[in-house]
Amino acid sequence: MISRYESSVCFISFRALILFLFSFLTCEGTGKLQNSEQWEEAIVAFESQDRKSPPSSGGVLFIGSSSIRKWDSLSEDFPNKNVINRGFGGSKIPDSIHFFERIVQPYKPSVIVLYAGDNDIGGGHTAQQVFDNFKVFSNLVAKRLPEAKLVFIAIKPSVKRWGLALEMHEANREIEKYSKRQSHISYANIWNPMLSDEGKPRPELFIADGLHLNAEGYKIWARVVNEKLRIANISKNR
Repeated sequence: MISRYESSVCFISFRALILFLFSFLTCEGTGKLQNSEQWEEAIVAFESQDRKSPPSSGGVLFIGSSSIRKWDSLSEDFPNKNVINRGFGGSKIPDSIHFFERIVQPYKPSVIVLYAGDNDIGGGHTAQQVFDNFKVFSNLVAKRLPEAKLVFIAIKPSVKRWGLALEMHEANREIEKYSKRQSHISYANIWNPMLSDEGKPRPELFIADGLHLNAEGYKIWARVVNEKLRIANISKNR
């Protein structure tokens, strides 16, 4: 016969399990489903492309949201690197975690350049949630690809999402502090050079939507990221 105490413990444990499953199925507590499967078509396209023309291992893998996907000048901006572009849609950090085994791990990159967190905060995530998800991603890199370096491109200050600047800046601040304590992580600070003297996003760095970069914006990113790769001594021969 189950005592009242045992019954209470069982009820509490069951309730905790339900809360855990709910938080797992929702997008980091925002109440929105984290539907990574919406990107399945894009991931399958990458896999098909890899079968036709497999990238060499040891390259520099760029992954993340549309700011990576739209980086059309990637090869020109990094002429001495074997670059691989695997940016997809309006993805968030949990999406890159979800597809890690399919579009990160197989390439055995020497460096992973991640840009994500922009859509996360735009979709309701807090700075703490972005930071926590970044740590999950960075731990995956350390565990599955122990020889690889990780470069995080700071969440950019944009005209369209300037109202979220405080939350974005806080996420960047936490990730930067964490990166300084991790030997395999570098923080690429593109935030400051994208601001005007008045401390606001420079409109001339964006296309008409005020969110995505134009060629001038990518020049800033290329300069900052190239410096991080130079420090890591990453060349095309690696």
